[in-house]
Amino acid sequence: MARRDGGRGFPRLWLWLALWGLWGGGGGGGGGAQALPFAAGPPGACSPRCQHGGLCLANGTCFCSKGYEGERCQHATCYPKCKNGGECLRPGKCRCAPGYGGRYCHKVSCEGGCQNGGECISVNGVVKCLCASGWTGSRCQEAICPQGCRNNGACVAPGICSCPAGWVGGACHLALCKLPCQHGGKCIAPNVCRCRLPYSGLQCTKKRKE
Repeated sequence: MARRDGGRGFPRLWLWLALWGLWGGGGGGGGGAQALPFAAGPPGACSPRCQHGGLCLANGTCFCSKGYEGERCQHATCYPKCKNGGECLRPGKCRCAPGYGGRYCHKVSCEGGCQNGGECISVNGVVKCLCASGWTGSRCQEAICPQGCRNNGACVAPGICSCPAGWVGGACHLALCKLPCQHGGKCIAPNVCRCRLPYSGLQCTKKRKE
């Protein structure tokens, strides 16, 4: 007597037809039908189960969906492969290591970017900014003033100091006296004169009596 399975044979039939299509069994050329090299296994034949839509075969191995590989189809594949230590999260999607970007982690990426004409490069696996002349710092954000900036001046551009009130000069080394020092006196600090004898006073205008 024929076994009645309530239609449960249909899913298995569709599975066979899918495999037949994958292996070209339904092709129209030349001789007879091509034999399938494998058949789907019963539920539970693969333990642990095949992941990401993988198909369990009769011999207990998994036939993986496109974009996955591994004994249980647990690993995603990216093509081209993720570079510079990147990890393939899902087919065609890489998670890049710090310092790298792009679809396949093939581009060098400096966090925060490189300023003032700096270029992001990788040297022996270390990502850093290569600064233009006159600039330094992790992101080329600091200007270089070879002459130095005195009296709390700040280097704001290569060779250029921003001086506090009362100071001028390329290195903020010249003091300003609103009232000029007289009789050969010298301005040594903002509004402070150093007088030559026998003069004294705010502007070196007072002459000592002999």
